Amino acid sequence: MVVILDTNVLLQSLARKNKFRPIWDAFLREDFVLAMSVSIKYEYEEKLVEKTSVEYASLIMQILERAVNVTNKKTYYYWNIIKADPDDNKFFDAAVAANTDYLVTNDLHFNEAKKIQFPKVTVITADEFLGVLKNMPL
Repeated sequence: MVVILDTNVLLQSLARKNKFRPIWDAFLREDFVLAMSVSIKYEYEEKLVEKTSVEYASLIMQILERAVNVTNKKTYYYWNIIKADPDDNKFFDAAVAANTDYLVTNDLHFNEAKKIQFPKVTVITADEFLGVLKNMPL
């Protein structure tokens, strides 16, 4: 299963006592492949530094760079689907490029992406993704 995590979902999943922590734990167990583009990687790093510390951000980025279940995808086409927050388009575009199973976000701006027929990207909330992980065969 190939997944893109919106930055806020990634950040929340890192906190040990957050209800979304099982997402990070599933990533560490290699239960899914995390797809990223260069622009997503830069946003992850920027927000990690902003919300935590340089040292912690560096550690998480090293984990992401060395993980065998991370795929880096180049985005060749920009769909511009999300009009309310154009910066979010990087996640949609990478989801198309990586042919992801899920784009996981709690951002309501992605509701625009749910309405289109092509290209089809399955956008789900972090709570819904927890259900997917829970129902995965062992």
